[in-house]
Amino acid sequence: MSDRILLTLAVFAFFLFCVFLMWRGWRRKSRAQSVQVPPFAEIPAEPGEASLESTGLYVSTTTAGHWQDRVVTRGAGLRTGAVWRLHEDGIAIERGGAPDFWIPRASVIGVRKDKGMAGKVMGIDALLVITWLAGDVELDTGFRGDDVDDYPQWIEALQDTRNDIKGGA
Repeated sequence: MSDRILLTLAVFAFFLFCVFLMWRGWRRKSRAQSVQVPPFAEIPAEPGEASLESTGLYVSTTTAGHWQDRVVTRGAGLRTGAVWRLHEDGIAIERGGAPDFWIPRASVIGVRKDKGMAGKVMGIDALLVITWLAGDVELDTGFRGDDVDDYPQWIEALQDTRNDIKGGA
């Protein structure tokens, strides 16, 4: 009987050790990224009226083109329920239990539908992914909407923004 208890304790201790190492790796990555990735902008006090709104799941933010390289600094790596609102000057991302942030419309580089991001793989075209600049760093931010039928409206509105920026330059 005591051999079973010792074996159970050894397995439990090994499990706790693995959790500790994962936590330590997450913190190390967060510290490194806090230097590389600038802080995300806060939602303005008066962002104006929203032209589009979608609810769903904020999946994550990754470095652009690297769908598994999750940005974990400043709470960006936390998967949460979210509301996305498109305003004239940007996108307000309001997340439950994690810091909200703002993607300025002028920093949007691209928008697309995708199937997976940072450990979350779904059906084809189940994610809305916005590629944007935070300082000089290109990021992809993924959102799984409750209603995927909203995606074409988001894509059209954000592509119009890109065309306006290119036309004005």
